[in-house]
Amino acid sequence: MKRYIQNFTNSPKNDVLSGLTVALALVPEAVAFAFVAGIDPLVGLYGAFMMGLITSIFGGRPGMISGATGAMAVVMIHMIQQGNQVGDSLIQPIENLGLNWLFVTLLIAGLIQGLAGVFKLGKFVRLIPHPVMMGFVNGLAIVIFISQLGMFKQTVNGQAQWLTGNSLFIMLGLVTLTMAIMYFLPKLTKKVPAALVAIVIIAGITIIGRIEVNTVGSFIRDGGGSGLNGGLPKFQTQLFSILYTFKGHWGLIISTAVLLAAVGLIESLMTLNLIDELTETRGSGNRECVAQGGANIVNGLFGGMGGCAMIGQSIINVKSGGRGRLSGLVAALTLLCFILFGAPLIEQIPIAALVGVMFMVVAGTFAWSSFRIINKIPISDAIVLVTVSAITVWKDLAVAVIAGVIISALVFAWKNAIMIRARKRIKEDGTKVYEIWGPLFFGSVLTFNSKFDINDDPDQVEIDFIESKVSDHSGIEAISNLAKKYMSQGKQIRLTHLSPDCTTLLLKADPDFAKIIETSIDDPRYYVVTNKMDVEVSISKADSKPLVLIPNAEL
Repeated sequence: MKRYIQNFTNSPKNDVLSGLTVALALVPEAVAFAFVAGIDPLVGLYGAFMMGLITSIFGGRPGMISGATGAMAVVMIHMIQQGNQVGDSLIQPIENLGLNWLFVTLLIAGLIQGLAGVFKLGKFVRLIPHPVMMGFVNGLAIVIFISQLGMFKQTVNGQAQWLTGNSLFIMLGLVTLTMAIMYFLPKLTKKVPAALVAIVIIAGITIIGRIEVNTVGSFIRDGGGSGLNGGLPKFQTQLFSILYTFKGHWGLIISTAVLLAAVGLIESLMTLNLIDELTETRGSGNRECVAQGGANIVNGLFGGMGGCAMIGQSIINVKSGGRGRLSGLVAALTLLCFILFGAPLIEQIPIAALVGVMFMVVAGTFAWSSFRIINKIPISDAIVLVTVSAITVWKDLAVAVIAGVIISALVFAWKNAIMIRARKRIKEDGTKVYEIWGPLFFGSVLTFNSKFDINDDPDQVEIDFIESKVSDHSGIEAISNLAKKYMSQGKQIRLTHLSPDCTTLLLKADPDFAKIIETSIDDPRYYVVTNKMDVEVSISKADSKPLVLIPNAEL
């Protein structure tokens, strides 16, 4: 509790001002992503409010902002369309059935995310390599940039067309002025958020000068919405009455829920890592998983579109001075006030000002150092970096990160697979010694087996693992099979410098191995990854009850 209070706010002024700035940026984002998903803008705004409120209070990362996101909106599209088609085909048609399907799906996705936190799966985000992280932020910066290009269009006769002539020049001028204010103002003073000042100045210029530009209000109306006016989110009483419509479509519902949960967690946990680096502090991934899951469940129950952490708004918040939970709480409550009371004012904010803010976010998000180091890092890391960036733009963040981790894991496994060596020497008594060097695991088993000449080896063989680590059950099986081959030819074999864990696993496989395993105080101490839970031992138990084996015994 003490730590929670300390994280609530260190600077109330900075948290409040940065929260206001974030709230302004959340409006067009939530509206745009709602249009992407094919749902009412108010559903997107409700989703952003509930995600931001719950995660700011219960999340694992003070200062991180959550809301409706494009990555999750893209996943929702197919299911919502399918649901609407089913609703239209019923004997008694149900309007917006796809939206109700979404709410039920969010309940399942939220439960999955919550369980991920309860079972402490959030720590696995630490397995994401740095090149994947760099590719992630680069790709995300490109995605944010591309998404803002749509703001340079206007609707004419129901068709979206690129701005031309004076409209284009005014838009570019206002965007440039916004970016200039955000760049130069911090050099003069950091007492107020540059983004908020830029938005207020640009709005004032367009209102006082009566300059005709696209605004938040016109953006919503052009997309088919009626405005920001709305009440408090309402409990969706009809959710369980439409479960019969899921018949024959549970596969779509469950698969969409799993994908939403995965996309949300990956984006949230990677954003958490990035904010950790920016603030030089550490958040709790498991706690964030639970908070994200709870927020999505609430969204499903009260009619929001769901979401996850937003890297762009999180960076805006942190760089505007918002480091405590208060900043996210202010952003969420301010967004609700916009929905309830502030619609006329918010709808007058020029889109150009918000685009300028997001362009500065793009510049701050992109890892420009990747251009400098691309020729200095291993080619495999460079390939991962570029691949993750490309897939992020082409598909989505979840697919890109998973692909990057898989590529990195395969490269790591291959490099380690070819590292294993066997130095050979003959003792004075004629015993042939194989000194193994390098990791023994599933990838190196084949190379390990090729090091031995069973048929031509002398009758006495010793295999020394002092400079090798047996990493998994495949390695144990390889040792076991090799020993049996030697013994089948009547040759005596000794295994030295195995860890207690390795020794126990071999004895579980065949108690006769006690006759060929030697122990000493120099034996290494480490665990072996195995799929046989019943043969796992603890280091403390191995230390307290050391194995007493028969050295140099004959079979």
